[in-house]
Amino acid sequence: MAKTEPGNGLEHVASAEKLTESNGKGGSNGPEANGSIPGESQVDRYGFTGGSQQSAGELAEEVPIGVLRQREAKWLEMLNSWDKWMAKKHNKVKERCQKGIPPSLRGRAWLYLTGAKVKREQNKGRFEELDNQPGDPKWVDVIERDLHRQFPFHEMFAARGGHGQQDLFRVLKAYTLHRPDEGYCQAQAPVAAVLLMHMPAEDAFWVLVQICEKYLPGYYSTGLEAIQLDGEILYALLRRVSAVAHRHLKKHKVEPILYMTEWFMCAFSRTLPWSSVLRVWDMFLCEGVKILFRVGLALLKCLLGTQEKVKSCQGLYETVELLKKIRPEYMREAFLVQEIIDLQVSEKDIEKEHQAQLRRWKETHGDLSCNSPPRMHGAKAIMAAEPPSRQELRQRPTIVVESPSASKTQAASEGEAKGSMKPTKENGHAAVLPVADPNDASQALNHMTVQGSKESVSSGEQDTYL
Repeated sequence: MAKTEPGNGLEHVASAEKLTESNGKGGSNGPEANGSIPGESQVDRYGFTGGSQQSAGELAEEVPIGVLRQREAKWLEMLNSWDKWMAKKHNKVKERCQKGIPPSLRGRAWLYLTGAKVKREQNKGRFEELDNQPGDPKWVDVIERDLHRQFPFHEMFAARGGHGQQDLFRVLKAYTLHRPDEGYCQAQAPVAAVLLMHMPAEDAFWVLVQICEKYLPGYYSTGLEAIQLDGEILYALLRRVSAVAHRHLKKHKVEPILYMTEWFMCAFSRTLPWSSVLRVWDMFLCEGVKILFRVGLALLKCLLGTQEKVKSCQGLYETVELLKKIRPEYMREAFLVQEIIDLQVSEKDIEKEHQAQLRRWKETHGDLSCNSPPRMHGAKAIMAAEPPSRQELRQRPTIVVESPSASKTQAASEGEAKGSMKPTKENGHAAVLPVADPNDASQALNHMTVQGSKESVSSGEQDTYL
């Protein structure tokens, strides 16, 4: 599960190879292991050609094209004035993350939510510097062995040595050089892979840094102490959310580490159907780790929340198997998202329980061997801790969307001075459009006709792989 070194806490995990198995499939000679894809595979909307992550229509929520266009325009407006929105309208940002970030802008939104955009601007050239270094052979070898195990049924990572695996190697190797004290943990690979599905390697690296250092500090360190502590926090919170489930797990001595390790360390990316994974990540990167707790609590309540449900689990083995094979209806996007929103578990609840569990840990185990920085609860806390400048938040290049008919007259107006008016035609009538200010993407959007369009409004800056 974590580092391949003795004494690193793997004795607490049922199977050290769990994270390196291909979505629960056995064997190592199939298409998952060698990266090949059957010739007639159908690619779903997310790029999966098979496996448990492939989209099932009934589990995903369809967003009408018109609604999607409106959301894209709103997100473009927010991203152009990110500091103001986060300072004055954070609840609106949170609400829009709960509704789901538009696919065309998800990569850029994650970059801003995590503070990785600012981190990248403050460390220009750092990723390139790390990328050009050979890396520690100890970690390079382990990373190379793990590459083909990350979403092998996704078209981006299917081919051995393909661009997806190459970028995944670059990001993970760079992280071991950035944090040599931490090195590489197998659970980081699926997290980095999810990021690479939405953004270029450099951006994925900085988002990974933020997740590891701000959202989940200590999760990927030797000993797995942070994840064990959070397991106890989850168990304690469950008593309030579902007393029946809590009693059942206590009765059969089902330790949290047996079922929640992969959930939390991979941010549910290897557990849920993909439409639900993306919605969970939208909320997680906005609101912080409380979202992971809410997902875990919601699943436990749904699976073990009544006496009738626990009757079929008369022992530790049966219970763990049930938690590994979650019924599809409980993972359905619309259902799960509503459960997460409705569950009343706050940052204060988590921090209060964290202090209680920390005291118990010290009584039984002594001081933590890994001194991780304090956890940041989401985008607002990260921005408050490290206020960015407007220059660091500036989008380069800014998205500019031009009316299709305007291109006919572009050549004639190229010589006009900046600020002049562009003649064009719309619906057979003469119209005049102001030249779009390159620093105001929302202005350009106001003049764009999207009737009948099924193409996403996106930019070449961050959404390279979309």
